[in-house]
Amino acid sequence: MTTHPADSGTSHLPPMRTIGELRAALTMGYGFPGDADDFEADLAREINHSDPADLTGVVRLVEEFRGRIIARQDPEFDAAVDSAVAEIRAARGTDR
Repeated sequence: MTTHPADSGTSHLPPMRTIGELRAALTMGYGFPGDADDFEADLAREINHSDPADLTGVVRLVEEFRGRIIARQDPEFDAAVDSAVAEIRAARGTDR
C-alpha cells in the first residue's frame, strides 16, 4: 500500500471549497503523484481557452481533481486497484 497524508487510520479529506484550498490539498500530497503540477497546467490551459462567460471547463477540472483526492484518500482504493490488476493478470495468464 502506498503512503499518503491520510495514513493515520481514518480517512481525512482536506477542505476543498475553493480553488485555493484544492491547490493546497494537491500541494500537500493529497492527490496522486504529479497531480499538483497537472492541475496547475490544466487550469492555466482551461482559463486561457475559456470564454469569460462560460467557465464550465474550469468547473469540470475542479470536480475531476476533487474526485482524485477523494479516491486517493479512500482506504479501500489501493486494495481495489490491486484486486483489479490481479484479475486482469489472471485473465491474461501472466504472473507479473
